[in-house]
Amino acid sequence: MQPVERAEYEGIDYAWVMQTTFVVTILVGAPVVALLSTTVALESWGARAAFAVRVGAPIWFVTAVAVAVYARRNDAGDGGSADDDAEPEAGGDDAGPEAGSEDGETEERDDDGETG
Repeated sequence: MQPVERAEYEGIDYAWVMQTTFVVTILVGAPVVALLSTTVALESWGARAAFAVRVGAPIWFVTAVAVAVYARRNDAGDGGSADDDAEPEAGGDDAGPEAGSEDGETEERDDDGETG
C-alpha cells in the first residue's frame, strides 16, 4: 500500500474551510430554509426547489465568507499540529538541568526574583 502524501503549507487550509462551510450550511441553513418556507405558498416541487436555492445560496455564501475570515484570523484548520519551533513545557519529565545551573539543582529565589 502506498503512503498517503501530506502537504506542508502556510496560510488558510481551504479543505477545512470547504468542509466546515458544508457542515455549518447544512446545520444552520436547512432549518432556516424550512422556517422561511412556512411563510410562502409553495405549490409544486419545482417551486420548493427554487425557493430552497434562492434562500440557501445567500446562506451558503455568508457562511463561506464567515468561515474563511475565521480561518484567516485564528489559523484554523491546521489539524491541531504543534509548531516545530514551540518550546516544551517547563517541568515536564524530559526537562533537563535548569539554565545556568551546572548540577541541575534549582536555585532558590526570594520574592524579588533574586537568587540567594
